[in-house]
Amino acid sequence: MDAKHYLLAVLIAGVIASFTDWFFAGVLFHDKYLAYPEVWRQAGGKSETPAVAWSVVLGFLTAAAFMGVCVVFAVHGYRALIVLAGLCWLMVPVPLLITNALFIKLHPLTVVSHALGWLAKLAVAAAVAGWLLG
Repeated sequence: MDAKHYLLAVLIAGVIASFTDWFFAGVLFHDKYLAYPEVWRQAGGKSETPAVAWSVVLGFLTAAAFMGVCVVFAVHGYRALIVLAGLCWLMVPVPLLITNALFIKLHPLTVVSHALGWLAKLAVAAAVAGWLLG
């Protein structure tokens, strides 16, 4: 595996992840954010552009970290990569989202959409890793 394949995989997975974030965190169940408007930092008409930009950057970081794990631990093959994505999903974002929902007023469908968004983002990273790093 060379650096060009790694960087290309990060770029492709990061771009696609920004679209999955847009759908799962911005479109799906969007009206449920209004259930508890006081929870959201940008309530009050302020621009969300800086938060969205940082979210996109973090999507690329997620892709880079996933590709790095694949390389460092020599994970190859679509099945192994999908299993890795699922385990990463169960290990980090699912417990974090559920714990946050237990202590912060979040509509349950918002939590579901964010969890599905993380699963989609990791599945995309796994598919791209299988394609370019395998």
